[in-house]
Amino acid sequence: MNNIEIRLANKEDAQFIALLGRITFTETFGHFFRDKQDLLNYYNSTFSIEKIENGISKPNNVFWIAFANRLPVGYAKLKLNSKSEFIADENICQLQKIYVLKDFLSMKIGFELQSRLLKKAKEKGFSKIWLSVLDSNERAINFYIKNGFMEIGNHEFKSERKTLNL
Repeated sequence: MNNIEIRLANKEDAQFIALLGRITFTETFGHFFRDKQDLLNYYNSTFSIEKIENGISKPNNVFWIAFANRLPVGYAKLKLNSKSEFIADENICQLQKIYVLKDFLSMKIGFELQSRLLKKAKEKGFSKIWLSVLDSNERAINFYIKNGFMEIGNHEFKSERKTLNL
């Protein structure tokens, strides 16, 4: 039997979140990077322990971490008061990340992380929530559409050498 625990993340969880971010990003997007150094540079700028620690300590960020049988297997991040160029409303927040290790996707951990994130947004009084998904990430797109999200616009994701449409 799988014992699933999901809780708010704290600064001590930054090392787990940094590693989960690197692994799950590679599982989903690693094939877009022909230059390994470009991918490593992206990891160092996006998934460093220090950056995650700083992110957790910011009052506008809320992180959750998920464990299966005490192993860290996923996390989510909500950014409060995050405007979007595609939404005129001021009272919005951003679902920045829901990452779950590929081997644990069937356990519905992503859905539970999303549920907690949406509940927190509602508790905080936000009227809308937005997110970005790469157009090549069909699994994520299907997940969000199935859960009531809809497309409202497109923008680009850039690494040092790679530009992708979102």
